Amino acid sequence: MDPITYVERLHETVDTLVGPLVERHQARLRCSPGCSDCCVDGLSVFAVEAEVIRRHHGELLTRQLPHLPGACAFLDDSARCRIYAHRPYVCRTQGLPLRWLEEAEDEVREARDICPLNEPGEPIESLTPEECWALGPVERRLAAAQLRWSGAEERCGLRDLFGGG
Repeated sequence: MDPITYVERLHETVDTLVGPLVERHQARLRCSPGCSDCCVDGLSVFAVEAEVIRRHHGELLTRQLPHLPGACAFLDDSARCRIYAHRPYVCRTQGLPLRWLEEAEDEVREARDICPLNEPGEPIESLTPEECWALGPVERRLAAAQLRWSGAEERCGLRDLFGGG
């Protein structure tokens, strides 16, 4: 399978895996269409993910302007995502309780975070690991797809995609 198709299928898999977490945390999630607090400027994605966006939204990228700086370039005037169906991986898990491993002074510890809008409720520290989205595994799969696609760990800023970039 070519790396672009692989990334598209990986995004579908992530959406499927995120479903039970969204259901589990439904009472605390404040994310809804038009909420764009997590949609910040300066995000970058692997170039292979950028290619997915280019393939599906070429006209948007060449004929429309990015959102004003400070927020994600792909937001419209109503703070809705113009590429939602083909949004990058990082956007597919925003808002959920996240967990990852950090190395600090010869020890590995788990770190957790959640969007401040979704913080009220059960403390994320008390959630089981299965009740959080684990950062790391999907990122490694994306990195491998990137290497298969171009041979380098190239990243691309989302705003840089506009104007044919």
